[in-house]
Amino acid sequence: MKLSFFGAAHAVTGSCHCLEVNGKKILIDCGLQQGRDEHDDNALDFAPGYIDCVLVTHAHIDHSGRLPLLVKEGFTGPIYTTRLTGQLLSIMLRDSAHIQESDAQWQNQKGKRAGRAEVEPLYTVADAEAAIQQLQTVEYGQRFELFPGVEVRFNDAGHLLGSSTVEIWMTEGEVSKKIVFSGDLGNVDQPIIRDPQYVDEADYVVMESTYGDRNHEPPESYVDALAALIDDVFSKGGNIIIPSFAVGRTQELLYFLREIKSEGLVKSVPNFTVCVDSPLAAEATRVYSGNLHGYLDEEAIAVLQGGDNLFTFPGLTLTQSTEESKALNMDKTPKIIISASGMCDAGRIRHHLKHNLWRPECAVVFVGYQGEGTLGRRLLDGAKTVKLFGEEIAVRARIVNFRGLSSHADRDHLIDWVRHFAPAPQQVFVVHGDAPVTEVFAQTLNDLNIPAHAPLYEEVYDLAQGRMLAKGVVLETKPKTFGASATSPAFMRLQDVAKELELLISRSRGRPNKDLAKLADQLRQVMDKWDG
Repeated sequence: MKLSFFGAAHAVTGSCHCLEVNGKKILIDCGLQQGRDEHDDNALDFAPGYIDCVLVTHAHIDHSGRLPLLVKEGFTGPIYTTRLTGQLLSIMLRDSAHIQESDAQWQNQKGKRAGRAEVEPLYTVADAEAAIQQLQTVEYGQRFELFPGVEVRFNDAGHLLGSSTVEIWMTEGEVSKKIVFSGDLGNVDQPIIRDPQYVDEADYVVMESTYGDRNHEPPESYVDALAALIDDVFSKGGNIIIPSFAVGRTQELLYFLREIKSEGLVKSVPNFTVCVDSPLAAEATRVYSGNLHGYLDEEAIAVLQGGDNLFTFPGLTLTQSTEESKALNMDKTPKIIISASGMCDAGRIRHHLKHNLWRPECAVVFVGYQGEGTLGRRLLDGAKTVKLFGEEIAVRARIVNFRGLSSHADRDHLIDWVRHFAPAPQQVFVVHGDAPVTEVFAQTLNDLNIPAHAPLYEEVYDLAQGRMLAKGVVLETKPKTFGASATSPAFMRLQDVAKELELLISRSRGRPNKDLAKLADQLRQVMDKWDG
C-alpha cells in the first residue's frame, strides 16, 4: 500500500500520483507540466505498462494533458472520470494534441533552416483519440469496485463542470485505509457549479494548495461592474476584448452577460454583440448547454426551470473559422470579443489585441490569473508598448482587472474543507502549489494540529505503515535526463525485480537443462542489449 508523487509536488501543474494496492497500480491524474513547472519535456517517469488504471479528477490539461502520451507509450487500461469531465476531455485532449503537433511543426520549420534534427510532437491527435476511447464515466456519488479490495467514489469538487474529489477505500491483507484526493477545490458562490462537497472521514488526504497562503479579495458585483464598463466603452465606439480560458471561465462570462442582457443593464447599446472567438470555447459551451443534471447549483437550476438557456442570448456569435475571426476586426461595430488564450501568450486573442490595444476608446478586461512573464501580466503591470507579430503596438486602451473571479478555493476555504474531517487525517499531503506555498500551507495545518507534509517529486510513502519509503527530489535541481535517481520508484522497482529473479532462479534447480539454457540465453540478451 504505497503512494508515489510524480507531479504537482512543490509545483502547481502536472498533477500525477500513483497508488499501489494489492499489486495494482492506480494513477490519479496524469497532467501536463506547464510554464515554470515544466521539466524533462513532460516525459513519463514510469513505464505505462506499470499502470493498471487511471482516475481523472477533472479536465484541465494540468491534470489530464499527458493521458495521450500514456496511451501512446503502451497504457491500455481504463480511464475513469465523471460524465461531464469525459465530455470535456474529448474536446480538450484533441485540442492539446493539435497544439503539440503545431508546435513541433513550427520548431521543425525553424530547425530545418538551422540544420537541427526534426523533433516529434509529444503526442498526436491520433494518440488523443485513442485515449478518449479508453474513458469510462461514472456519476457523482456512485461507489464502485475498482479492483478486489479497492472501491472508489467521485464527489463534486466545485472547481469546473464535472470536477471531482476522489475517495478511495483500500484493503490489503489485514490493513484497511481510506485516502482522499481533493483534486482542485473550487471557490464558493461561483455561478453555474455547486460549492465543493465535504468529505467526512479519511486516513490520508492529498490536497491542493494553489492559494494556500492567501485569501481572495471580497468579490464585487461582476454583473453591475461589467455592465457599467460595457456602457462606458460602447458609448465611445470602442470594443471590449476579454482574454479568457476557453473552458470554465468563458462560460461564466456568458452566464453574467446573459443576466446583463435579460435585465437591460446596458443602456447605450442594449442589443450589443458578444463574439466568442475560440473553437475550443465554442465546443465547451455546447457541453455546458447539454445535460447538466446533477452538476448545477440552485440558481442555475432556477434559470433552466424558467425556460432560459444558461449561456445563449440574442447577439451571441460563436466563431469557428480563421476568416470569421479576421472579419471581427474589419467590422467597426462596437462589440465584446472573448478569445483564448487567457494569458495572451498564444491563439487568436493576440490578433484582437493588435487591432484594439492602440485605440483609447477600447478596453481589455482580464478575468483570470496572469502568470509571471506572460503578455497578460505585462499589460496588467502597465506596459506602454508590446510587440505583436513583429510590430510595436502602443497600449492606449483601458486595462481592467476583475479581481477575485477565481475558480480555486482560497486559504480559509481550504482550511475549512480539511477541518471537516473528523477525526483529523493521519497525514495530509500538500501538493499543487508553488514550492513556498506548499510549505506555508503544510505548516499552517500543522499549527492547527492537522499532521501535514509537502512531499517532493518522486517521494514514496508507505500508507499501511505510515512512513516515508523514499525521499523525493527537488525539481529545480533535477538534471534534464531520462534517468532515474537512486531512490526513484523506477530504480526501486528494478531492485524488486532483481530479487524476484533470484527467487525464480533458486526455484529452477532440477528443471530441464533445455529450459534453463533458454532462460540464461534470454537474460544474457537483455543484459547485452542494456550494456550496449
